[in-house]
Parts: sequence; C-alpha cells; structure tokens
Amino acid sequence: MATVPRVISYEEWLNLPVVADAVEEVVNGELRIMPPNKWESHAVVVENLRDALRAQLDQRTVRVVSSVFGLIISKDPLTCRVPDLAVFHKENIVKQDGYIHSAPELIVEVLSPANTRREREEKLRDYERIRVPEVWVASPEARTVEVLILDDRSLRTVQILGQGQIRPRHFPEATIDIAAIWDE
Repeated sequence: MATVPRVISYEEWLNLPVVADAVEEVVNGELRIMPPNKWESHAVVVENLRDALRAQLDQRTVRVVSSVFGLIISKDPLTCRVPDLAVFHKENIVKQDGYIHSAPELIVEVLSPANTRREREEKLRDYERIRVPEVWVASPEARTVEVLILDDRSLRTVQILGQGQIRPRHFPEATIDIAAIWDE
C-alpha cells in the first residue's frame, strides 16, 4: 500500500523544529530532507563561486549568500527552496518570518550525481514562478555551467560553457573564470 505524504501549511512549517546537519526544502507542502552537500563535488564549487563574486561585487549594495536559507516560492501550497548560492541587490530583499520572500537577481545550483532531471526541472519551474531573472546550473561532473535567462514566462538556456568566462547579467562588473570554480 502506497503512503501519501502529509502536506503541511506555512504556519505549521514555521513551528517545526530545526533539523541539524540536513537541508530541508518543502515542495507543494511536502517536506523533503536531504543530506548535507558533499565536499569536493559540491561545497567547494559553491564556495569558489561565492568567493569570486564577493571579491568583485560591492558588498554595501549586494548580498552573495551561500549559507543554507529558505527562499519562499509560495505560501499555499507551501514551497520553500534552498538555493546553493543566491545574489541579491540588498534593496530588493523582502524578509518575513526569518525567510526570504523575494527573488534574487541570480541563483546558482550545483548538480550532484543524485539529482534527477525531474528534480532539476521542478526547481527551475519554481524559480520561474518567482521571476528569478538568471540561473546558473553548474555540473562538476561535466565541468560546465549552463546559463538560463528568464524571458517572458520561462527560463531558457542561452549558453552552456565549459571554458572561458561568465558574467551575470545583473552584475556585469563581475567576471567568473569557468576553470577556476572547479576544485583541482
């Protein structure tokens, strides 16, 4: 007999205890707990990107976030994502109940071997819903970065880079060397 996952509301979720050493997302009211990210294939890539962006962006006006935080996609049904890295213009950040309720200008997701195509597409659709203008999907396995840009309604792939440089649309002062983001 199949079990039906329990759907939780935003209010119920706010009162749940914090789960240590795990990443928690909620998708359409269903709580999903994932293990912490692996070191070389994930965490180091995120930190390398974070360091490169922070070094080139004005920290007085821009926030580069790589720590675990909740990005609310919708309250009903509750969907809360945890991007690997997000870059915000500080003036656009909307905080409520300890979570972010506004779209960053750039999100970076680093793929893990366990990620399924369905999970990736689901997450990208959620980012479309809140109108994230740019998403980078980094693949440590392929050593590529896919650049997706929001058009009228959906995120569309505009580049897949395995070398060279990448520049965020909303932060043109930053240039990232693709080769430098991988842990050698």
